[in-house]
Amino acid sequence: MNTLSLVSGNYACGRGREDPANETIHRCVGKVNLANCFLGSSFKRVNGIWTKDLGSSSNRKEHRFQVVAKIKKGKKHDRPWLDKIDPNSSTEILTYLSHFKPLAEKPKPVTLDFEKPLVHLEKKIIEIRRMADDTGLDFTDQIRALERKYQQALKYLYKHLTPIQRLTVARHPNRPTTLDHILNITDKWVELHGDRAGYNDPAIVTGLGSMDGKTYMFIGHQKGRNTKENIARNFAMPTPHGYRKALRMMKYADHHNFPIITFVDTPGAFADLKSEELGQGEAIAHNLRTMFGLKVPIVTVVTGEGGSGGALAIACANKLFMLENSAFYVASPEACAAILWKSSKAAPKAAKKLRITAQEHYRLGIADGVIPEPLGGAHTDPAWTSQQIKLVITQAMKELSKMNTEELLHHRKLKFRSIGGFHEGMPVDPEKMRNMKPSDVNASKINDLESELESLKKKIFEAKAPSDPITEETIKRVKQEVDKEITKAIISMGLKEKVQSVKLELSKAPNRSKNQPLDHVLKDKVDSIVQEFKSKLSRPGAYLGLKHKLQKLDMVNRLIDMKVKGDNLKAEINQKISDDIKAKIANLKKSQELFSNGTSPNKEQTEEAEKAIKKLVEALRSANLEVVGAVNKKVVNLSPDMEQKLGQVNNEIMNEIDRVVNVQGLGSKIKELEDEIAKGSSSKDVEKIEATIRERIHAALNGTALKEKLEGLREEVESSSKVAGQSKVGVEN
Repeated sequence: MNTLSLVSGNYACGRGREDPANETIHRCVGKVNLANCFLGSSFKRVNGIWTKDLGSSSNRKEHRFQVVAKIKKGKKHDRPWLDKIDPNSSTEILTYLSHFKPLAEKPKPVTLDFEKPLVHLEKKIIEIRRMADDTGLDFTDQIRALERKYQQALKYLYKHLTPIQRLTVARHPNRPTTLDHILNITDKWVELHGDRAGYNDPAIVTGLGSMDGKTYMFIGHQKGRNTKENIARNFAMPTPHGYRKALRMMKYADHHNFPIITFVDTPGAFADLKSEELGQGEAIAHNLRTMFGLKVPIVTVVTGEGGSGGALAIACANKLFMLENSAFYVASPEACAAILWKSSKAAPKAAKKLRITAQEHYRLGIADGVIPEPLGGAHTDPAWTSQQIKLVITQAMKELSKMNTEELLHHRKLKFRSIGGFHEGMPVDPEKMRNMKPSDVNASKINDLESELESLKKKIFEAKAPSDPITEETIKRVKQEVDKEITKAIISMGLKEKVQSVKLELSKAPNRSKNQPLDHVLKDKVDSIVQEFKSKLSRPGAYLGLKHKLQKLDMVNRLIDMKVKGDNLKAEINQKISDDIKAKIANLKKSQELFSNGTSPNKEQTEEAEKAIKKLVEALRSANLEVVGAVNKKVVNLSPDMEQKLGQVNNEIMNEIDRVVNVQGLGSKIKELEDEIAKGSSSKDVEKIEATIRERIHAALNGTALKEKLEGLREEVESSSKVAGQSKVGVEN
């Protein structure tokens, strides 16, 4: 300790003398550091002039006081690292930067409710071992038999866990936490704190760590290992500050190109009044939006339980893996049971219905893999579990590192879009569209429109004349409905102002008729609007309802055109064909009806039919109509037994093709073909994929048995047709 004594006095000034203290002050006026000057001069004056002057004045009253200032040496800062660190050490330096230390006492073993049958066997093993120690007898065989029985019971129990039992394992008090896993799998690790907007939320831990020489950003929910830690960590339920801290670290990792690894283990976000006031929902939503735009690979591992948006806020990843006994849910089974069954006792039933286990998530395509755990749960061997996590993460990172930024973002987007069964670029089935919640208020009108279009098709085929007033009225109304939807689509595409400007220019044109062509500038504007509309309309998954109705309306228009052309062609042919030929055609039709009923034609009837066909062909050619060829339509009347056999063979052929498709793995090729057709690709690309599928089916198709059955059926049909007097052409059909 250093002590400085400052002596000061209050003097009565003598005649002709100045106060020495004033002299000192006057010398220090104008200097920057007045206190330092005063202190520096005080030492000299105390030992020199001031002391002498004070001593020579015996009649002067003295009022002295002493100020003592003690300057203490600074206390050593309580840093987490050591004073002396070996600079050559590569693994032990950064571990001192974490306050996460091993527990002083080992956690007490906890027996779950469904594990109680194993306790009896465990007690027996302990008693026999104690007896062997006390008596000195050899009970090795008995102990081994009991241990074998215990392992078998444990294996059977953990291979047949119910969803609620897996959830209790995920919530086990001794289950390894996020920091346990991080310290087990990293070579170096330094924890980073704070969201730079409030405080450091201990429920979420973040930091940089290296695995196999590569640096990663680690983010995860952190539970406590005992009651004290759980209270300090808020039971891994983050506040908005925790999510903002995670967001800050994600942006940091994105800036420095560090891949991100997140660990999920939380019952959910902390839903107290203060958190809601600070913007809990906004913080989670901001994380969700930002994660889909990060340009680095993201891998998420669910190590315990993942509750709702509190878990998803750091789980929008390219790859999602779950430990064998982990759970991921929208609402906890207890909360779900309390809502639906008015009692939390129905939690086992709710857990089964919610499909919260890792196995269910993998089956549904939400999780990309299930990481195995040791028998008894991850808490029985945390180090082994951590190494399994590390193995899966490194494999996933190798796969993701091969993608460029655009592929990585597209992969992450498609992962979440495909969870609901949506496939990019593929049209939605009409059945699924009916089962979807209607997005428009006029959903009933859309359904009416669909039914009207279907009935329109029937009316067009059945109508004797194309100018049916009812059909025309229906088509007119359908076009009006489609026009309304096109208007809505134009507004949503942001083309409303462009269309209005074109309309305004058209209205300004003086004395312009409808058939008059547009000028060059206006035509270019219209073409650009149409092109933009078509490009936005053709985007995969956009305006599906409008596309579906436009396709149906186009089909109706084509059917009407075909009907009109067909009727015109019939009228033209009837005008150019004489009455004599018409009479022969009528006789031909009568003959065909007799043949179809099983009556065999005689020689004269056959000759007359051939002559009538020749004359009809000559008449059509004389009318400048091209005749492609004449076809003998033969109808084979099969017995019910024969039809049943043909149906069985047909089913066998289809089953064999399905088998080949599954064995050869042609599902992806068929999906690719559907995608190409939906995109409207060129016919060459479609034909190429079709040819590949056909070749692989033909190569793997075992058609020997089917060919034998078909040959046998052909012989039976031929024999029956000879009896009925039918030709071989009908047999081939």
